[in-house]
Amino acid sequence: MAIMMIGYVTIGAKDSEASGRFYDSVLGACGNERKFADGGWIGYGVCGDDNHSVYVCPPFNKEPATFGNGMMIAFKAHSIEQVDAAHAAGLQSGGSDEGKPGYRPPEKQSWYGAYLRDPTGNKIAIYCTP
Repeated sequence: MAIMMIGYVTIGAKDSEASGRFYDSVLGACGNERKFADGGWIGYGVCGDDNHSVYVCPPFNKEPATFGNGMMIAFKAHSIEQVDAAHAAGLQSGGSDEGKPGYRPPEKQSWYGAYLRDPTGNKIAIYCTP
């Protein structure tokens, strides 16, 4: 039996409120929602499901949150429209563009994605395989 390799993801935030607004809009465009917010921690999961597996919070060691060079988290969307909506929502919610939506590589039609940085500087991808 195969086991999912990733159990959960924790994303460090300098400002949980600013990062929360960003992830509310980006993940919301892909059918996910904020499940809770408590003590600077925000949890996300699929709409209509009680589980959550993505957390945004200040680092446990109380040191400032920083982004990792070469570190990126990719969130899978169901459609090109969701990728486009998530990218636009992220830009409107304090994120910065790291790569506009499009096919990668441009001559192929099997992978469509966009790249953003959240308010802390963490790099994310939103993608689909149409």
